Amino acid sequence: MSKEERAALRARKKADRIRDLHANDLPRSMQPSALVKTVTIIVLVLTLIYFLFPIYWAIIASTKTPAQMTGSNGLWFAVGIADLPNAIATNYGKLLGWTRGNFWRWVLNSLIYSGVSAAVGTLVAVMAGYATAKFNFRGKNLAIGVIMGCMLMPAALLTIPQYSIFHAMHLTDTMLAVIIPCCVSPFGFFLGRVYAQTSVPNELLEAARIDGASEARIFFTIVLRILAPAMVTIFLFLFVATWNNFLLPLMMISADTLKPVTLGLYGMVSLATFNDRGALMMGALLGVLPVIILFLALQRYWQAGLAAGAVKG
Repeated sequence: MSKEERAALRARKKADRIRDLHANDLPRSMQPSALVKTVTIIVLVLTLIYFLFPIYWAIIASTKTPAQMTGSNGLWFAVGIADLPNAIATNYGKLLGWTRGNFWRWVLNSLIYSGVSAAVGTLVAVMAGYATAKFNFRGKNLAIGVIMGCMLMPAALLTIPQYSIFHAMHLTDTMLAVIIPCCVSPFGFFLGRVYAQTSVPNELLEAARIDGASEARIFFTIVLRILAPAMVTIFLFLFVATWNNFLLPLMMISADTLKPVTLGLYGMVSLATFNDRGALMMGALLGVLPVIILFLALQRYWQAGLAAGAVKG
C-alpha cells in the first residue's frame, strides 16, 4: 500500500469517527445553551456528592474509637495514614466481638435471602407479566386489577397476617419464612407485563408456534432472552428490597444464626452495654458492600433494562 493510499485510509477513518461522534447530536436550534449546560453539571455534581457523602463518612467513621467519634474532625481520619490499618483491624475485631462472630454469617444470610427471593421473584414476575400481556383468559382484567391494587398496600400491613400464616404452618424461625413472602412482587409483575407487551413481538410467537414449539419452550428459549435486560432490572429491585427488609425478619426470625445483617446489627445496637459507634459503622459499611458490588457489576444491564420497551418497534 502506497503512502497516498495509507493517508487516504487514515482520512476516511478520521471522518468516520467524527461522523459517528456527531451522529446523535441535536439540531442547532434544539441544543441547550451554555447556561443550561453549566446549571445541569452543577446539579449533577451536587447530586453525586449527596449520594456519595454518606459512604465517605461511613468509611471515615469506621476507623474511629468512640472518643474519636466526638473529639475529632468528622470529615477526616483521627489517626495518620500509617496508623489506619491498625485502627481498621481494631474496629473489625470489636465488630466480631460484639456480634459474637456471627457478622459474616449474617451477611451470608442476607445474600441467601436476597439472592433466592430475587431470582425466584423475577421468574414469577416475568412469567405472570408475559401471560397477562400475550394471552387472553377469563378473569384476566380482574386478576390484573387485584395485583395492581396490591401495589397500594404497605408491606408492614401484611407482616402480621403473614406471621400468623407461617406460625400455623410451623415455618417461623426458618429461612422460608423470609424467602417466600419476598418472592412475590406486584411491582415486578407490572414491569414484567410492560416489557412483555412492548418488547416481545406477536409475529415471533406465531412463527414459533407454527414451527411446532410448545408454549414452555417459547417462553424459556425465546421470551426470556428478549426480556433479559428487563429481568435484570426486576432482579435488582427485588434484591435491594429484600436486603433492606427489616420488619419481616424481625417478626419471623429469632435465632441469631438465621438473622440477616440488618436485623443482626439492630440487635447489636440494642444491647444495653453497646457504645462503640465505630464498630457499628464498619458493620454497616461491610454490610452494604455486596449491594454496591452487585449494582456496579450489573449496571450496564440495568440501564438497558430501564430503556427496554421505551420505544415500540
